[in-house]
Amino acid sequence: MDGVKVLFLAAEATPFTKVGGLADVAGALPKALRRLGVDVRVVIPRYGALQGTGYNFRRAGSLAVPIGSGEEHALLLETNADDVPVYLLWNDHYFSNRERVYGFNDDPQRFTFFSRGIISMLTMLDWKPEVIHANDWHTAPVLAWLDVYGRSQPFFRDLATLFTIHNLAYQGICGRLILTFAQMDKLPHLSGEVPGQVNWMAQGVAHADLISTLSPTYAREIVDGGAGATLSELLRERRDRIFGILSGIDTDLWNPATDEALAQTFDSETLKMRAVNKIAFQREARLSAGSGTPLLGMVTRLDETKGLELVISAFETLLQQRDVQFVILGTGEEVYEARFRDLQDRFPNSVRAFIKFDDRLARRIYASVDIFLTPSRAEPSSIGLMSAMHYGAVPVVHMAGGLADAVVDADHHTARGVGFAFEAYTASALLEAIERALRAYENRSRWMRIQRRAMERDFSWDASARAYVDLYQRALALHRAT
Repeated sequence: MDGVKVLFLAAEATPFTKVGGLADVAGALPKALRRLGVDVRVVIPRYGALQGTGYNFRRAGSLAVPIGSGEEHALLLETNADDVPVYLLWNDHYFSNRERVYGFNDDPQRFTFFSRGIISMLTMLDWKPEVIHANDWHTAPVLAWLDVYGRSQPFFRDLATLFTIHNLAYQGICGRLILTFAQMDKLPHLSGEVPGQVNWMAQGVAHADLISTLSPTYAREIVDGGAGATLSELLRERRDRIFGILSGIDTDLWNPATDEALAQTFDSETLKMRAVNKIAFQREARLSAGSGTPLLGMVTRLDETKGLELVISAFETLLQQRDVQFVILGTGEEVYEARFRDLQDRFPNSVRAFIKFDDRLARRIYASVDIFLTPSRAEPSSIGLMSAMHYGAVPVVHMAGGLADAVVDADHHTARGVGFAFEAYTASALLEAIERALRAYENRSRWMRIQRRAMERDFSWDASARAYVDLYQRALALHRAT
């Protein structure tokens, strides 16, 4: 399998641009695949808000992208990130004059243009992939085009495809006029689509050779557990093509032993040094500094799937009964931004709400909090949780998706436990799990054993990358057979 050629498609990828976990996966997984001998290359849009400097961008060519009633032009750039070749599609109208990645009314047109640009790009490179690995709805039009149009063209006929679902909640739903815009009028209407609409997530699921998710539990939940929602029937039809692979983290980038954002570096062998970070962060957050007061925290997107109602309800009780501190970092729905600011106003000595995106602050929170909360109702992956655990925070999680795959409850499995979990999606169940964690915190030797086990879990991408190589192999065999 050494040398298999994979083109990895994503709307965002570190270190170039990041909104969420998709960027982390698109930045880290190709690096791990490369170490296994896979000839993987990444393609993303070239946004105006490109992060970092010092990339040696080279012009790789000009693309004529079939769109609307004719074609539109784009420029293709190439560079390298950690020895992974990266292509960036440059078009001023759709990407390069935008200072954010998502959130525009024309997002369906933007990413459909990106997908059509990728198809044009394939024929002009002096390198041809064997597998197209598309991620989320933004690149699903590539898979739909290949399956409906590409099968009749010798150049495209032998390309195998893998579609990775990062979050089924975002589906790229738009009117069917998008097919005229994309010059893809022959695309069939799917049973899971509302009449008059296109659901790009559904099209990706329907037309890929294989489908993956970022956690085995999430794969089961979307097929059999009701989490598939409007796509449940389609997902059940394709159940034999769906695989769950637990995501990892880039342990080169997320390493408490070398992280310059921290007041004090440490590892599992020097765990007592971690307390320096807690004191420094408490001072930074203007909370009373003391290593004995339990510090609980979250780093999350502020939306209703993240269990925020449970958190607010639980802390209304907890803050009146116990001497604890709570910190949250994130942005999102205005109602939650306002409610956490209100919680801070009512408990000014105990709560800090940082309503912003700040990667370096996130690292300091991971390295400082005693307990890291992830009570999401549904959680396709667990990248933020893994980062917190790797930095010595003990998790309290709802048993859903990637959280269930990453956390073993320390009360139920004393020799293997790395955190505390609850099953019923209620504020009282969350509060009970927090109370169990706080009781464990009072036993310092037991607490440090749990911390060390959490830090020493192998969350590197290496094992996951091997599983993806196996999926590429399966996709190639299946595609050739059909």
